[in-house]
Amino acid sequence: MLKETTSQFTLDIDSQEPLTVAVTGASGFVGSALMTSLQEMGINALRLVREKIRAGAGNVSDNVFWDPLDSKCDLSDLDGVEAVVHLAGESIVGLWTAAKRQRIYESRVTATKNLAMGLAALKVPPKTLICASAVGFYGDCGDVLLSEDNQNGQGFLASTCLAWEAAAEPAREAGIRVVNLRIGIVLDPAGGALQKAIGPFRLGLGGRFGSGKQYMSWVTREDLVRMILFALKNKSLTGAMNAVAPNPLTNAEYTKKLSAALNRPAFMTVPSFLLRLAPGGMGDEMFLASVRAVPSKALAAGFEFKHPDIDTALEEFIQ
Repeated sequence: MLKETTSQFTLDIDSQEPLTVAVTGASGFVGSALMTSLQEMGINALRLVREKIRAGAGNVSDNVFWDPLDSKCDLSDLDGVEAVVHLAGESIVGLWTAAKRQRIYESRVTATKNLAMGLAALKVPPKTLICASAVGFYGDCGDVLLSEDNQNGQGFLASTCLAWEAAAEPAREAGIRVVNLRIGIVLDPAGGALQKAIGPFRLGLGGRFGSGKQYMSWVTREDLVRMILFALKNKSLTGAMNAVAPNPLTNAEYTKKLSAALNRPAFMTVPSFLLRLAPGGMGDEMFLASVRAVPSKALAAGFEFKHPDIDTALEEFIQ
């Protein structure tokens, strides 16, 4: 048995051989932290990379080539791995031009379908596929509490997430346990939304988006990595799983708490009409949509958050 050093659970191994987990998006904001945790646990962690030799991506022998948009890409190097964690995808940050939206869609839906088909075709397919999704699945839902049982909403992100999750069906049909992590806004001072906000807030230029009444479903990067490891271990988990902290808050509340933690004022407001000038519905869906998701399935399975509320997160992050 291998033990994860920083949380309340262990990963069980059916054989005496070291557990092997393959990760797409391993160099990304979340994937790099996951790789570090896996390696610290003594687990063989393979990176699926888009170049056959990739400098700076760790030990080249740990790299497995794949082409996300090639349905015939050979994944035989993954024969016999116990699990795959699929985190790769075009960033949604940036202007949503038609080309950008197409890249967002294809990097999630097409890539996931190709990966699922490739894994299903292996002689010894993995037992588990943990596949990223997003709380954008729910669309703009006001103050409604959203569990995994709620239906998908409207909009580009909602339709993309619906297709993204469905794209893993070939893996399910092959008997692979699939968990679709509906990830919220990932917070950590080393990157992502919080890192981008800290600079302006320190200068007193922070503020809310629009009315600020829209809910934000968030999770710290550390808790997200712990949830991925938890999903790998817990064989009863399958299907959609909200990867968010149990206490969502409004944008106005987040603005107030972040400014207080930094001891800076935050009186500014980005008007809704300005955000709606962004192309492709980006302003509405990224900044003004209200998603109040809760991690019902994770809590029922016994997952314990290190950062259950924004206060505990900011207390650790803001020095």
